Amino acid sequence: MSPSDAQDDIEDSSAPLIEHLAELRTRLIRSVLAFIVGIVLAFTVAEPILQFLLFPIEETLRSMGDPDPTLQYTSPQEYLFTLFRISMVFGFALAFPVIGAQMWRFVAPGLYRSEKSAFLPFLIASPVMFLLGASFAQFVVTPLAMRFFLGFADVSSIFANLLAVAAGEVPSDTAIVPSSREGLKITFFGKVNESLDITLKFIIAFGLCFQLPVLLTLMGKAGLVSAEGLGNVRKYAMVGILLLAALVTPPDVVTQLILFTVVYGLYEVSIFLVRHVEKKREADLRAQGLWFEEDEDEDPGDTPPSDPEEEFDDPLMRELDDEIAEQESEDEGDDDDDDDDDDDPDDGMVDKTR
Repeated sequence: MSPSDAQDDIEDSSAPLIEHLAELRTRLIRSVLAFIVGIVLAFTVAEPILQFLLFPIEETLRSMGDPDPTLQYTSPQEYLFTLFRISMVFGFALAFPVIGAQMWRFVAPGLYRSEKSAFLPFLIASPVMFLLGASFAQFVVTPLAMRFFLGFADVSSIFANLLAVAAGEVPSDTAIVPSSREGLKITFFGKVNESLDITLKFIIAFGLCFQLPVLLTLMGKAGLVSAEGLGNVRKYAMVGILLLAALVTPPDVVTQLILFTVVYGLYEVSIFLVRHVEKKREADLRAQGLWFEEDEDEDPGDTPPSDPEEEFDDPLMRELDDEIAEQESEDEGDDDDDDDDDDDPDDGMVDKTR
């Protein structure tokens, strides 16, 4: 091969790679632009979003007797950075359909039709499950956690307000701070960014945990996990879920138990979905005549050891073995003839005497 031919081969082989890199660059640019547009759109409604995220804290404070719940910020840039954080999170949520579409258009040409039909439902189910997890965190977990956290603060104020309202001495929208001559008065003055951190942690943690059925079902579809295997490691999964709940949630038992219960329930749902995928795969193979039943009742110890030569049956190797055997038999025949000629010295002596 001449050097020019080799150079042509190199250029031909590198052309598809350059095209893929150019396409990847285009997809990334479009995704980044969509993310920037999402940030701008989310920033225009960042304050209503902040009020929505802090609504569980507001309701908890009102239920504890505070008629005018207030959060504060202690630095000039804190409120602006808080709004910007909200804009980034919800901007990504707004841009995710565009980002997901760009990812799919880049990956889809390299997939078979069966792989596309298997992967596309999971790409759609992933944001749906994240939205369910985020909603569960916002409307169920966060109010319970705030009620638990704030239950340790302003205990005397809570009981004073409850008793005063029950006795009809003051209107229900008036807060009473009891007087005390012993110790310091402890009152909750929440900061905006710290309160928002708790809410966002809950939303992200539960949103990611709700991806468990999607992930395990996709792995079962690919044959990486099985329902039997997931069932056998159930006790280890429980320990892992407990550790996860301790890491991603604030240090209170109530929230950790809620997260453990939900994630373990999703784990059991994942086992059911993987078993359904396995049954569907078995039905398809049976319809195609490619499914072979394994004799599970047979004891493996009673099965005689198989001959490796019988397991590996290649026609070319069998023909080569026949030729070698035939050649060996011919060589043995020639050796026998030579031995017959050399083994009769008496016959030669008889001829000489004669």
